[in-house]
Amino acid sequence: MPTTGLAEQQDVYLSSFGRVESELPGRGTPWLRRLRQEALARFGELGFPTTRLEEWKQTNVVPLVKIPFRLAEDGRAGVTPEAVERATFREPFCSRLAFVNGHFCAELSRLAGLPQGVKVSSLRAALEKNEEMLEEHLGRYARFDRQAFVALNTAFLQDGAIVEIPRGTVSSTPIHLLYLSTAAGEPTVSHPRNLILVEPDSQVSVIESYFGLGEDVYFTNAVTEIVLGENSQLEHYKLQHESEQAFHIAALQAHLAANTRFRSHAISLGGALVRNDVNPVLDAEGAECILNGLYHAANRQHVDNHTTLDHAQPHGTSRELYKGILDGQATAVFHGRIVVRKDAQKTDAIQRNKNLLLSERAVIDTKPQLEIYANDVRCTHGATIGQLDREAVFYLRSRGIGEDAARNLLIAAFAGEITDEIKAENVREWLAATLTARLFKKAQVQEAI
Repeated sequence: MPTTGLAEQQDVYLSSFGRVESELPGRGTPWLRRLRQEALARFGELGFPTTRLEEWKQTNVVPLVKIPFRLAEDGRAGVTPEAVERATFREPFCSRLAFVNGHFCAELSRLAGLPQGVKVSSLRAALEKNEEMLEEHLGRYARFDRQAFVALNTAFLQDGAIVEIPRGTVSSTPIHLLYLSTAAGEPTVSHPRNLILVEPDSQVSVIESYFGLGEDVYFTNAVTEIVLGENSQLEHYKLQHESEQAFHIAALQAHLAANTRFRSHAISLGGALVRNDVNPVLDAEGAECILNGLYHAANRQHVDNHTTLDHAQPHGTSRELYKGILDGQATAVFHGRIVVRKDAQKTDAIQRNKNLLLSERAVIDTKPQLEIYANDVRCTHGATIGQLDREAVFYLRSRGIGEDAARNLLIAAFAGEITDEIKAENVREWLAATLTARLFKKAQVQEAI
């Protein structure tokens, strides 16, 4: 049961729903109203998670819950294309759907270069039209039975992105779902919802990014549902670089059909408290899933990555590598599970978590885990925690390289195992530049001290 303080804040969210329900898109649609009401009721039963729950044992949400967030309004005022370009990366190669404080912004969007039949639109527009496919898919994969924040997101369904890739489509133009946040001095919350449908025999890349335009306090509670049809391929990037005073809770649920290939690249750089749940289900023979993750936390940041690779059918393959770089008094959690169900024979799964601690005060709690119920499988997992190699730093310094530069070279090499897997060149360059800037800023602070 929720503690007294958490229960009080839970009541705030429950009562605020009553005030905004009549303004939510698609409010007159029976199935949608049912979905929202069921999610709200479930949130009321679950309450906010506490550290007494195993899944939240190392992540305390009290600092988030005690802040009186209000539902974000359409706050695009003052957000210019120039501000967008400074906050993100050069993206002339992308087709972009942009949102400010969780609301679609046509002025900052640019849909061009997409193959015929590809549909990219805002969730609000689709809900208002009551598009037929929504009832079949929305809320059917990211279940809110046991996830309070998913339940909260589903109850407040308002806006987000819908991506539909028709059968047999191969798109060379990545689709960028860009979420910008600016709280303008008052703590706000937004609940972005994404639905990505890739029909059989199709290939596409989707970049899902969350950027802060200042150092405001705000809360992003995001949910993404992905459905891959037979023989389809999706390259998915999740970039998170929010304000270091912001809170970011996100869930990604992917459903893989036969002979699909899903590659996920999850990058976490900003946020005071960050929690990412990634849950692919390999639900047919021949499905392949690759999960790559990189997180960098400094100062007092906290980042928590929970992943569950669910091998539900035979002949599935998965590879998972998450790497963390921690500095200052940062804390991080990696809890990765590989589940191999009874009938999922011939499963081939490898899971690794590697962490680099740049400070004696940084802490990582890592727990790779295998749950195997089949007897003909090949599964391995492991975790490592280490510091920079002093001999390697000494060697570089002996070649005329300064200490900070030497350390940064070694850190970049550590991250390279992840960054080298990023096919989108502009994203790869942005990540390298952003990571270097964060490390350089930290070096400047130390020098000033």
